[in-house]
Amino acid sequence: MTDKKATGASKAQETQAEPSASEAKKPAGWIKPLIEFGSLISFFIAFRIGGIYAATATFMIAHPLSMLAAKKFLGHIAKVQWFTLVVVMLMGGLTLWLKDETFVKMKLTVINSIFASILLFGLLTGRLFIKSLMESALEMPDAGWQMMTRNFVVFLSLMAVINELIWRNFSTEIWVNFKTFGYMGAMLVFMIAQAPFLAKYLPSED
Repeated sequence: MTDKKATGASKAQETQAEPSASEAKKPAGWIKPLIEFGSLISFFIAFRIGGIYAATATFMIAHPLSMLAAKKFLGHIAKVQWFTLVVVMLMGGLTLWLKDETFVKMKLTVINSIFASILLFGLLTGRLFIKSLMESALEMPDAGWQMMTRNFVVFLSLMAVINELIWRNFSTEIWVNFKTFGYMGAMLVFMIAQAPFLAKYLPSED
């Protein structure tokens, strides 16, 4: 009887010592940012090497690859990425086919405008789309989700306008720098600005 108890206790300790399957497969912290920004960085590098058309073609290849990487390392592909893929292929294809860089420059305007419109429509009709995407990480009343939705609508609309002003009034190089670093920086500042508001709704263990 004693041997059986000892064996059972030993197995229990081994089970506790072994990481769970989800923990064992958890990707390294640098993988998610690489997946999210890898295609954008490749666009910038390709532009420096071969110009706007080479950058467009590179981005059209890099974005699907980032989706495959997300499936492999993160276990899923976000719906936003599927929508972005359609716009990337459409605007990028027109850019290469017609040899007109206007289309690739307008892509950021199109994506931001559509997302802002969807969120605004949801807000006006009582559908909080951001809540459906983030409620597993945040628990807050609908008033909070409404405020966050409004903030995103304003931000996305503003970035669409800024993108239009930049590509229409400045050189392609300046626009590429804005797309690569300016937009990314603006998004980072925006998310940091939301942090104090969101902090009180984050689970305590996180």
